Amino acid sequence: MAETYIDLYELQSRLKSAAESVFPGPVWLRAEISAVKARPGGHCYLELVQSGESGLVARAQAAIWSSKYRFLGPFFESVTGMPLSEGMKVLVKVSVNFSQLYGLTLVIEDIDPDFSLGEKERMRRLAIERLEKEGLMNLQKELPIPALPYNIAVISAPDAAGYRDFVRHLQENGYGFVFRVELFQAQMQGFDAPGSILDALDRAADTGGNFDVVVILRGGGSKTDLSCYDDYDLAAGIARCPLPVYTAIGHDQDIHVCDLVAMSYRKTPTAMADEFIASYAEEDERILSYASRLKLAFSGKIHVMESRLQVLEARILSADPRNILKRGYILALDGRGVPVKKAAGRHPGDRLELMFGDGSVDCEVKNVRQNE
Repeated sequence: MAETYIDLYELQSRLKSAAESVFPGPVWLRAEISAVKARPGGHCYLELVQSGESGLVARAQAAIWSSKYRFLGPFFESVTGMPLSEGMKVLVKVSVNFSQLYGLTLVIEDIDPDFSLGEKERMRRLAIERLEKEGLMNLQKELPIPALPYNIAVISAPDAAGYRDFVRHLQENGYGFVFRVELFQAQMQGFDAPGSILDALDRAADTGGNFDVVVILRGGGSKTDLSCYDDYDLAAGIARCPLPVYTAIGHDQDIHVCDLVAMSYRKTPTAMADEFIASYAEEDERILSYASRLKLAFSGKIHVMESRLQVLEARILSADPRNILKRGYILALDGRGVPVKKAAGRHPGDRLELMFGDGSVDCEVKNVRQNE
């Protein structure tokens, strides 16, 4: 048994003295939020972490007491457009607090929202630069454009309002156009969203070309909810997809990296549905235009043919022997009914039939006189 020892309280007290002597005042700390929980009493508890190449290298518990959080929380969200949330990199002013009972706690006294905005934009810019360097930014645009997308693979959460709006808009189009839509479920926000969406994208592509397009749908949300659509891996997966990929992520202002690499994007799911309906409506209008032009062309040809028939009919009528006889001419027929065109060859006693416009007369040749 050890001859000398200290109890737990003394150990914790020495650690408290050491920690508070090293950090006697607040310091600005850069870290990533791995968990955040706002309590009903007004306090906000966070887990701050730092990762290295080998994984997690540091973890600490932090707290924003209610007296501070009621101001810092709304202030941070008003500047960044998003609340404190998991996966966010932050720059916070902390006081090192060590309790013999609860251990180390970093008490957050202030936060710099511009740092979080700048970090998000920096990561977004790095993703774009990498995609451009690897030749992936315009890879989707080189695919054949589907003129009339009928078989549509949709990547979305099954209970998402945006997905329901998209399907209803297609089904209730005023033209009666029919679309085939198949859902590939995925998690559409949060840390695991990029991997889940990529898995759904692979499943859609592995169907062997059964789809004309793939549509990634996500309704409106906060900037934090939609930050996963700036993820490099997700954007690269969209760029490399063998099927045309369209994105309809519910945002009013921001254009995400996934939008930039997709073949086409729209602001909302209903706007994307309108795009598909419009492509059919334009084709329908072209077909109607062709039909009208064909009808006009045939009408013109029929009119020309009718005119020609009328001319031919007039010629036929004018050449009809009955009409010629009505004009005062006579047609002579021999006994066999063969027309007689000259006096030569006729002899006294031959029988002739003389046809007039109003009848015929039987005659007998008495004499034949030929012109000199």
